[in-house]
Amino acid sequence: MKLIGPFKQILPLTGLPLKGALKDEQLYIIPNGGVLVDDGLIVAIDDFEQLRLAHPSALVEEITGDHVLLPGFVDCHTHICFAGSRAKDYALRTAGKTYLEIAKAGGGIWDSVTQTRMADEATLTNLLLNRVQRYLAEGVTTIEVKSGYGLSIDAELKQLRTIKTAADKTQASLVSTCLAAHMLPKDFDGTHSEYLNHILQNLLPAIKQQRLANRVDIFIEESAFNASDALNYLAKAKQLGFEVTVHADQFTTGGSEVAIKARAVSADHLEASTEREINMLAKSDTVAVTLPGASLGLGMAYAPARKLLDVGACLAIASDWNPGSAPMGDLLIQAAVMGAAEKLCAAEVFAGLTFRAASALKLNDRGILTKNKLADMQAYPCNDYREILYHQGKLKPDKVWTAAD
Repeated sequence: MKLIGPFKQILPLTGLPLKGALKDEQLYIIPNGGVLVDDGLIVAIDDFEQLRLAHPSALVEEITGDHVLLPGFVDCHTHICFAGSRAKDYALRTAGKTYLEIAKAGGGIWDSVTQTRMADEATLTNLLLNRVQRYLAEGVTTIEVKSGYGLSIDAELKQLRTIKTAADKTQASLVSTCLAAHMLPKDFDGTHSEYLNHILQNLLPAIKQQRLANRVDIFIEESAFNASDALNYLAKAKQLGFEVTVHADQFTTGGSEVAIKARAVSADHLEASTEREINMLAKSDTVAVTLPGASLGLGMAYAPARKLLDVGACLAIASDWNPGSAPMGDLLIQAAVMGAAEKLCAAEVFAGLTFRAASALKLNDRGILTKNKLADMQAYPCNDYREILYHQGKLKPDKVWTAAD
């Protein structure tokens, strides 16, 4: 058993609702606190000296200097299993070309598919692990990772095997998602609906058999799949035993409505969502996942985070880290900058990065610091939690713990 502390402040993020707006006054703060950990789980959180007196045999990991302790961040939407660069795409976008224009000219997702298909499994694993380890050092302890740059049976399985291999080599928790329905492959001889049926018949059963993922995603957009085909695909994926999520309302609406009808665990993007979609999401159990990294990478408006919270939605914040539209891969910077633009208080930002993001992955064992939850934690070198967002992501944690430690 180990006692870690003392921390100037501990924000366990307990006692906060899963849905709706928050205020910083609702944050429970433990001053001069400590955390008692055993076998990767939290045993107790309390005043450090009281814990030391109550557990004299506990090994003490003494924290020197002022620190603020938070739960580890959960990034519930990334595409970090890829090879190659799309710097050319980015230069074209900043020169005025649109996402769809670049895709039609041979760039976009298909460019990443080509480069990722060419990479062998060992190379892909090393690339993924480098990104995961950087993220872990920045306090992101749970990372969802999508396939979707394979877009063939063998290449999708290669990506998902890569994620599984990387998960065994890091202390971060990786959650794999099959995004074979990212776009219609240019080398597939058939229609969009025929391709989705091909995935359902030939890929998803193999994924189940090899235990490579239990989540399925689909991109609903002009350049990808329509709402009708997507709804049918998601229903059949659920019949096969998969949880489902949706790339929704990025450029046009329609995707979030499919997500709600399909009882998807989350609808991600939402930059194009209108009052109608916002209200529908708030009334549903589908988590609204905002992706400020995509807004920054594409030069687009942010998803309507403030409106979503105010009408009662469960709002998570994720990075969308990918080689094309969101290459930054810095969750805290993105959340802090969107928070300033959308007028989100610290409690709303931290909730969106922790237990609300965990709910988008159906993980109820993390995201808050309390007894019997995973000891995924991060400590920032400051004496007030408000410093963390004030520095807009430039203040990084200097200590990170995971349940695997």
